[in-house]
Amino acid sequence: MDRLTSFTGLNRRRNRAAATRWNASFPENLHRGFPRLSLGILPAVLLLMASFSHAQVHRAWKVSYQPAQLVNGSPVLFRVTAPGSLRSLQAQWLDHHVLFRHSRTCKCWYAIAGVALAVRPGTYQLNLEGVTAAGAKLQFRQAVQVSTGHYPTTRLTVAPRFVEPPKEMLVQIKNEQVVKKHIFAESAAHALWRGAFEQPATASVSGVFGSARLFNGEKHSQHKGLDFRVHAGTPIHAANAGKVILARKLYFEGNFVVIDHGQGLMTLYLHLSEFKVKEGDQVEKGQLIALSGGTGRA
Repeated sequence: MDRLTSFTGLNRRRNRAAATRWNASFPENLHRGFPRLSLGILPAVLLLMASFSHAQVHRAWKVSYQPAQLVNGSPVLFRVTAPGSLRSLQAQWLDHHVLFRHSRTCKCWYAIAGVALAVRPGTYQLNLEGVTAAGAKLQFRQAVQVSTGHYPTTRLTVAPRFVEPPKEMLVQIKNEQVVKKHIFAESAAHALWRGAFEQPATASVSGVFGSARLFNGEKHSQHKGLDFRVHAGTPIHAANAGKVILARKLYFEGNFVVIDHGQGLMTLYLHLSEFKVKEGDQVEKGQLIALSGGTGRA
């Protein structure tokens, strides 16, 4: 039995408005917009289906976010009502730049961001800056509390070379890290997805997000995706529409596909046996993109 690791990730460096899946008319379709499957950042994203339960008002500013209780590893949906009409709204959140989009339906601004697994519990500031039609800048700061998330431990046995890579592979691994950093730094400015996200395969989950990964008894990382228990050669489908920005074999990820869904939202598919798409391809939701396998550190 092989496994597929799949992620839904937020491009926190250049989140241009949203991330993690929903309809194009996001706030007005919030109840239908979240994927039925949280593929990677974050199973906790399912919590976002709850109604906004945290809101604070300061003069004409109103800031809401969900889930109401954030922990390290959480995605977060911010919704802001600004004082008067703005032509743009942006924010700094946990050292990342976040761009908001405006919804005429709710007359509010919204954006998706996240809390990295490495973030410690504490109070963090969402620093907002809006620009009016006349060019005036309006600023507001919202305190946001982050608590500690509790995640399980997963023990895996892999080939020794994936715990302590051979010296001759270190340059390749370093180069691949540069490639991934470049890929994850860019995302389409507009939404490419449509409707709710779907599972990449019909299968049970064998590894959960956030778990401490013990490879051959040594802790190396926290898992940032979901593992699905599938047979080798199982068809893997795109969780939603987007653009293939990576489709190649990497040392740890094995055969690896990344789909950019726009606005900082990406899904990642690892340990594949065969590619059915190439870099630059535009894919539709449910389209065959690969076959499952056991490549890389699987």
